[in-house]
Amino acid sequence: MHVGENTLWSIGQVARKTGLSVKLIRHWSDVGVVHPARRTPSGYRLYGAEALARLQLAQTLRGLGLGLAAIRDVLERESTLPEVAATHIDALEQQIRTLRTQQAVLRSVTRRDTTAERLTTMTELARMSAAERRATIREFVTDTLGELDVPTYRRGLLAATPDLPADPTDEQVDAWLELGELVRNPALRASVRRMARYAAEHHPGEHDDSALRDAEQVTDDWLRRVEAATAQGIAPDSPAADPVVAAVVATWIPSQPAPDGTALVDDARARGLLLEQLEVASDTRMERYWQLLCVINGLPVRPSMAAAGRWLTAALRAHPEPGARAARLAELYDAGQDAWQPTGVLHACDVVLDAVGGLVSAVQPDQFDRPTPCADWDVRTLLGHLVWENLLWAGLADGTPRSDFTADHLGEDHVAAFRTASQAARSAFSRPDMLEQRYGPAPGRRLVEQLVIEMLVHGWDLAQAVGRPFDTVQQVAETALPVVREIYGELPRTAAGSFAPPQPVPDGAGPLDRLAAYLGRTVT
Repeated sequence: MHVGENTLWSIGQVARKTGLSVKLIRHWSDVGVVHPARRTPSGYRLYGAEALARLQLAQTLRGLGLGLAAIRDVLERESTLPEVAATHIDALEQQIRTLRTQQAVLRSVTRRDTTAERLTTMTELARMSAAERRATIREFVTDTLGELDVPTYRRGLLAATPDLPADPTDEQVDAWLELGELVRNPALRASVRRMARYAAEHHPGEHDDSALRDAEQVTDDWLRRVEAATAQGIAPDSPAADPVVAAVVATWIPSQPAPDGTALVDDARARGLLLEQLEVASDTRMERYWQLLCVINGLPVRPSMAAAGRWLTAALRAHPEPGARAARLAELYDAGQDAWQPTGVLHACDVVLDAVGGLVSAVQPDQFDRPTPCADWDVRTLLGHLVWENLLWAGLADGTPRSDFTADHLGEDHVAAFRTASQAARSAFSRPDMLEQRYGPAPGRRLVEQLVIEMLVHGWDLAQAVGRPFDTVQQVAETALPVVREIYGELPRTAAGSFAPPQPVPDGAGPLDRLAAYLGRTVT
C-alpha cells in the first residue's frame, strides 16, 4: 500500500522482510518497541520504513542480550547506544562471572564424590556476594570462639577474609567452595575452639607483634631442623632423633612463660608441654583453612607442616626426656645376650640378604608401581629403601655415615643396585673385631642385627607386593622375634614412627608372619 511517498507494509510483509514472526512483531508493537504508521479501516497495522529500521535494530540489540526496556530506551533516544552498550557490558561481565562460577561447581562435581545435598551447598556458596562471603567467615569466627579471651587470635581470624577477585581463576573459585564447606564442618569448629581454649588458659589477653614474630621464628626453626633430619633419613624414634629434639626445645623454651613461675629447662616437663601444644594444634583442617584463604586472595601458599609435625610429635613421644631412649638402649645392649648363636648374626645376615636379593632379582620393571604393605610406598620406592638400608648400615659400620637419604639409590638397574649395596654391607661387617667394636652405646653386632630386622620386614613387604615366596628366612625370623620385642617393645607406635602398632595374626602363622604383624603389618 502506498501513502504519498511512503511505502507501508502489512505485518505479514514486515515479518517476511525481517525474518521475525508475526507474533513477535505484534508483541513488540504492544510494548512500544515499534509503532505502526497507521491502521487500515479494518484495524490491521501497517508499518513504514522507520518501523522496519527500528525492528532491525531491535533484533540486533536483542541478539546481544539486551532486554526490551533497554531496547526501547535506545529506540526512543532516552539513552544513547554507547550508554546502553556500557551498561550491557557490565551485565554481561556479571553473567560471565556467574557462568564461570557455575562451571567451577560442575568441574568440582566431576572431581569429587558429590551428593545432591553437597551440590546444593556448593551452589549456594558459589552465588554468594563478597559481603556474604565475609559474613560467612565472621559468623564462623564469632560462633566458634564465643567468649574466649583470645583477642589477638580472634582479630587475626576476622582480618583474614576471602576476597575473590573480579575475574577469579578456577582454582580460586574451587578454593572458595572448599573453604565455604570447611567452615561449616563441626570438626573444624571443635578444633579451632580447642586451640583457642588452650591459648586462653595458657596465654590469655593481647599479644603484641613481637610475640607473634617470635612464635613464627620458633615454628620456622623446628620445621628447618625436622626437615633436615627427615632428609638425612633419621627416624623420629631412633637415638639420632634425640639431639634434634633437644635443639628444637632449646629454641622453643625462651618463647614460653613457665606454667608455675619457674624457668623451663629441657626435661620431661618441658618436652611434655611442647608435645601438648603440638597435639592441640595438629588438626590439618585448620592448616587447610589458611591454605585456601591464600589461594583465594592470591597469596603464596605455605607448604604443609603436617608431616614435619608428625615427625616431631613422634620424636617427643619416643624421647620424653633427654637421653632416655639412648640410656634404655645402652642398658639393653649391655645386658643383652647374643641371640644369634651358635651360627652368629653374620650368618643370619647372609641368609636374609641372599633371600632378599632373590626377591629383588625377580621383580620386573612393570611391577614398580604396585602398592606394598608400607603405606604410600610402591614397589620401586620399597626397592630403593632396601638399597638405602644396606648403604646406611655399611656406612655406620665403616665410620662414614651417609647423609644422602633423599637421593635415588636405585638407578636404572635395581638388581645391580641392591647387589652392590648388600656387598658393601657384608664387607663392612666382615672387618676384624667389628662385631665387638663400640658404635656409641651399641656393639657392632647390633648394627648387623638392625639390618637383619630391616631386611626381614621389608623383604616380607616386597614378597607380598610381587607375590613371591620368602620362606627361606623362617628360622632367622624365629630368632629375630624376641630381639625385635626387646628393642621395640616399649617404643610408642605412632603414625610417623618406624613401625605401626602390632596387629593380630591368624592361628598357625609362621615366624615371619608373626614378626611382620608385630611390626604393624596386616597378615591374612
